[in-house]
Amino acid sequence: MEAVWFAIVSGMLAVYAVLDGFDFGAGIVHRLVARTNEERRAVLAAIGPVWDGNEVWLIAAGGVLFVAFPRVYATAFSGFYMALMIVLWLLILRGVAIEFRVHQDHPLWREFWDTIFAVASGLLAAVFGTALGNLIRGVPVGKEGLPGMPLFTNFRPGREPGILDWYTGLVGLFALAALAGHGALYLAWRTAGPVRERSLALAQGVWRAVFVLWVAATAATAWVRPEVFSNLVSRPWTLVFVAVSAAGIVGVFRFPGRGRDLAAFVSSCAFLLGLVATALAGNYPFWLRSTLDASSSLTATNSAADRYGMGVALAWWVVGITLVAGYFTYLFRSMRGKVGAETGSDHY
Repeated sequence: MEAVWFAIVSGMLAVYAVLDGFDFGAGIVHRLVARTNEERRAVLAAIGPVWDGNEVWLIAAGGVLFVAFPRVYATAFSGFYMALMIVLWLLILRGVAIEFRVHQDHPLWREFWDTIFAVASGLLAAVFGTALGNLIRGVPVGKEGLPGMPLFTNFRPGREPGILDWYTGLVGLFALAALAGHGALYLAWRTAGPVRERSLALAQGVWRAVFVLWVAATAATAWVRPEVFSNLVSRPWTLVFVAVSAAGIVGVFRFPGRGRDLAAFVSSCAFLLGLVATALAGNYPFWLRSTLDASSSLTATNSAADRYGMGVALAWWVVGITLVAGYFTYLFRSMRGKVGAETGSDHY
C-alpha cells in the first residue's frame, strides 16, 4: 500500500509539472513572443481557461501527501517554510499581475504587470526545480525532524546544506529552461500569426539549452547521488520513464519543423512527465533522505499513515481522480482551436 501511494503522489506531482508547467512557461516567454497588448491578450486567452485549474494539482498533491505520508508533510512544511512562503507569494503575484494589468489603460502600467507576471513565472519554475534537487540531494533531517533550512550556506552539498547550492541551483536553472521551452511549444500550438511564429523560433533555441542542461544535471546527479541510477538499473521497469523522456526530447526537435504543433507540445509533456517520474522512481523509497544520519530519513515505509485509512482513502481517490480526469478532458476539448489577437481577453 505504501508503494501505491508513493506512486500516486509522484504521479500527481508529475502531472502538475506538465500542466502548470506550460502556464509558467507561457508567463516566462510571453514578453518575448507577444510584443503588443493585443498579442499579450492572446497569450492570456490561451492559458486563461486552464491556468487556475492547473494550480489546483499542487494543492491536491499536498493533500494526498498529508493523507498518505503525514510525517513527510509535517517535516517538509517545517523545514521548507521559507521556500513555501516564497512559492505562495509568487503564485499570488501571478494572479494579481494578470488581473491588475487591465486596471489602468496606460502602457507603462501594463508593462509593469507583464514584467511581474514573467518574473514570478520564471522564479516559480526555478524554485520548483530547486525543490526537486533538494529531494534528490537530501536534506538535514535529524531525530527531531527538519529545522528551518537557510536559503543557502556555502553553496556546497554536505551534511547541513542550504536550500540553494550549486547542484540544486543547476536543477533549478534546468527547470526554468525546460518550462520556458514547454510554454513556448504550448503557445505555438494554441496561438496563430506572429505569436506562433515567434514561439516556434524561441522554442528551437530554448530546447537546445534544455538538452545541454539536461546532460549537465544528469551528470551532476550521478556525482551527488549515484544511488538514484543504481536504483533505476535494479528496477528495469522504471526504465520506461527514461524511454518516455528520451522520446519526448526527440519529438520536441523533430515535430516543430514539420508544422505539427500539437505533436511537439505532447512531446514536451512526455519529456517532463518522464523526467519527474524517473527522478522520483530512482529516489524510491525515500521522500526526505537525511544527509546527517540514514536512519533519520523519511521513507514510504516509516512515514506512512495507518494501512486501513490508506485503503479507505484509495477508494475515494479513485472516484475523485476519475471526476478530475473527465473534467480536464472536457475542458481541453472545449477549448480546441487557435487563439488569435482579436479573440484575446483581458481577464482570466
